[in-house]
Amino acid sequence: MLIFILRRILIMIPQLLLLSLVIFVLAKAMPGDAVTGAFMGNPDVTPERMEEIREKYGLNDPWYEQYGAWIQKFVKGDMGKSYVHNQPVTQLLAGKLGNTVLLAFCTLIVSYLIAIPLGIIAGRWTDSWFDKLIVGYNYFSIATPIFIFALLMLFFFSFHLGWFPFGNSVDIRYDVGSWDYFVSKAKHLVLPTLSGAILGTAGTIQYLRNDIIDTKLKDFVKTARAKGVPEGRVYTRHILRNSLLPIAAFLGYEITMLIAGSVFIETIFAYPGLGQLFITSIGGRDFTVVAALVMISGAAVIVGTMLSDIILGIVDPRIRID
Repeated sequence: MLIFILRRILIMIPQLLLLSLVIFVLAKAMPGDAVTGAFMGNPDVTPERMEEIREKYGLNDPWYEQYGAWIQKFVKGDMGKSYVHNQPVTQLLAGKLGNTVLLAFCTLIVSYLIAIPLGIIAGRWTDSWFDKLIVGYNYFSIATPIFIFALLMLFFFSFHLGWFPFGNSVDIRYDVGSWDYFVSKAKHLVLPTLSGAILGTAGTIQYLRNDIIDTKLKDFVKTARAKGVPEGRVYTRHILRNSLLPIAAFLGYEITMLIAGSVFIETIFAYPGLGQLFITSIGGRDFTVVAALVMISGAAVIVGTMLSDIILGIVDPRIRID
């Protein structure tokens, strides 16, 4: 296992370098630049002054020189400066990363609380009314665009009923660490979490349902039933135990995908996380922030895939990764 982890880390290095090069080239191909985004619409900044700023920060240098300087700083932990927000990118991301991680964690927990029981019911009582309703729910979650569903949730529960707040991650009137602060934090999480979780369960439900159906036909299950093992124990000790292994294996990958894929949810609910920052940075042509966010997302997917392989090797002793 240790050799496998070290090998995957070594493989990640050229993958991340290639990813950084692609990101840099695509970001430079965006119309305009960070200076244009920062001072666009400001009559006090003349084109000559903007050109001086570009020259000062090396934005007129050849792309390969800019890439070399950028990647050297990135390796050292310096992601550059946001010209739009006028602060270091690392400081800007630090204020958003915690919100995104919290939202992704809550979404994952709620989606598993919904998906695992429904997948077990659909797999155990195949072709029953419960199974048909769950399959119908799956079709609904797959066919419904996340941005439309999130807008409906926002309109009905926030604007129409007024049950949950809209915008930001907490009410600024409360002191950090107080009980009201945590209650407000939880209320702001409800709608984004439910919107992501309800439509994010289809894959887990269908995979678990199909795996239970396949496992019910395996020889070791037939042998257990032939020996007179109670049906409840057959499901808990033999069928369900084996069917949950692949779900556990995908845990690391799903966590990182939730962190990387929060753009729509955070934008619609005005939730101050990395996803919302990504959209505003593209609109403001804030190249350094866009490049840093895409690099973080790409690295998260690579690390999540490695974590999934490691988790599978831990939860299933039959698998040996050399």
